[in-house]
Amino acid sequence: MVEKLIDEAIRARQNAHAPYSRFQVGAALESADGRVFPGCNLENASYGLTICAERVAIFKAVSGGCREFLRLAVVADTQREVAPCGACLQVIWELCGDILVIMANLNGKQALSKCSDLFPHPFNPKDLG
Repeated sequence: MVEKLIDEAIRARQNAHAPYSRFQVGAALESADGRVFPGCNLENASYGLTICAERVAIFKAVSGGCREFLRLAVVADTQREVAPCGACLQVIWELCGDILVIMANLNGKQALSKCSDLFPHPFNPKDLG
């Protein structure tokens, strides 16, 4: 399933809207029931309104009623495997839990890590008492 998710993320990357950075990213999120939700980054001239591929995939899944996830693949045209940014890691942690994150590039390099390994000290609203 890892290769299938990477392939889905590569396909999603083709839909990226990245006219400013030219950094196209694709993601694919696998739900516990086997569905796959693709996402790509979408830039905006007001750069703060840009959204990463990982969050697009997660928000599509959650807004569609899905709440349990197994793994997320993220792919970009980079020298080494691409990792989610801090904002995405916070969203992954809060909405997906400690899932497997598959980081890859277009040259076949890949690395796998649990979200907690990439983001060891997340903000957790459950800790607020």
